[in-house]
Amino acid sequence: MQQTFYKTIFILSGAFLLITACSKNSIDTPAEPVVASSFGLIQDRILTPTCATSGCHASTTDASFKQHGLVLEKSVAYQNLVGVVPVNLLSKADGHLRVKAFKSLESLFYHKLNWDASHHGGKQYGSPMPLGSIALTVGQIEFVRRWIEAGAPKTGEVVDAKLLDDKTPSVSTNDDFKPIKSPKDEGVNGFQLKVDKFTVQANFERELFVRRNIGNTTDIYVNRLKFQSRPNSHHMVLYDFRNKNTLPTIDEVRDLRNSDNSLNALTFLQMSNHVFLGGGTQANQDYVFPEGTALLLPANYSMDLNPHYFNKTNGILYGENYVNLYTTEKAKVKYVVKTIDFNNTSFSLPPNAKTTVTKDFTFNTNVKIVMLTSHTHKYGEKFVIKIKGGTRDGETVYENLDWEHPLVKNFTSPISLKKGEGLTSIVTYNNTSNQKISFGLTSEDEMDIIFGYYYEE
Repeated sequence: MQQTFYKTIFILSGAFLLITACSKNSIDTPAEPVVASSFGLIQDRILTPTCATSGCHASTTDASFKQHGLVLEKSVAYQNLVGVVPVNLLSKADGHLRVKAFKSLESLFYHKLNWDASHHGGKQYGSPMPLGSIALTVGQIEFVRRWIEAGAPKTGEVVDAKLLDDKTPSVSTNDDFKPIKSPKDEGVNGFQLKVDKFTVQANFERELFVRRNIGNTTDIYVNRLKFQSRPNSHHMVLYDFRNKNTLPTIDEVRDLRNSDNSLNALTFLQMSNHVFLGGGTQANQDYVFPEGTALLLPANYSMDLNPHYFNKTNGILYGENYVNLYTTEKAKVKYVVKTIDFNNTSFSLPPNAKTTVTKDFTFNTNVKIVMLTSHTHKYGEKFVIKIKGGTRDGETVYENLDWEHPLVKNFTSPISLKKGEGLTSIVTYNNTSNQKISFGLTSEDEMDIIFGYYYEE
């Protein structure tokens, strides 16, 4: 009996020691570290804090979504990036995807993170990102490049995470913005206009207008427009004036928004007198008119310069813009480029309803269209332009979903239309107010305008 008792104690003691040893071993042995995937690090350290922010790429309700169509929130970012055709027309034409596995130089995402346009051969793929903030570091950009070159996998560690700790700035941190050379300094004919350096307050977007005299004492023929903007520029646009009797004061800076972000009523009213001349969201573009064509600008001509900048930082940023107008001799101009200004002033939008308004416009001679853009106010949801008449009748040649930042579409192969043919504007409005709305000049009225360039054959 006693022997059995001691044997039992011995067995229990051994079991206890075994359990204790196992428990101690489990405590003393460090757990294997959890390795974050390379894309997970991109999401957590780049996309979420700098891209998937309110107003940018956070959700489909962001004001800018209609323009870029890209949400980078954590649950959908990967599927929205990898293997997806971009919205950007130039990038699409170059055969890019938003992210093309193993091909960083064919990935728009990689190009957008590089603020120096010389990185991608000087081509302009829209505003660099993150817009309104500071550029990513050398290490962050290189991490993204290596991830793409490794096949852009959703899971797995394919890039050394230490790269993300490299804080080397990818662009200069000094205020050393250097303007482009003027045509004169380049040894060619032309004029340079500028918007002088101005501040963009913290967490604010600033859009302004300033009317400048070109300084031409005779008629000039412009066959090239070149733009340069500081970082965080959303767009730079040039405007003519429909009514020359109500021009803004020369050289006066007119802000679109007041300091409290409300619209400046007078500036907005003056916008209704605009006729598009050039520029767009490609803030540093270099646009050349088709061979043998040029835009005729009369002597003593002035135009409105319209820069727009974002600042999503807690410090002050700066805007500054230059525009070169290159001229050619009259004898070298076979066709004079004219501006399309098709303005529909007769429509009515019932309250609390969506309404689609259609209007036909025709030309009274044979024409070739080389550019199209559009204009509505805040109730405009979708602007479509179709060809009217001829063999291409009904073909859609333009579509825009962002009334604040309308697409400027250039046609390398001009749209040829014969006399009597033309364009149809099909505009969908969403009148969310309790009032009937019709054509008008205020922010509570609406517009329906096709702008563009064409020349007569």
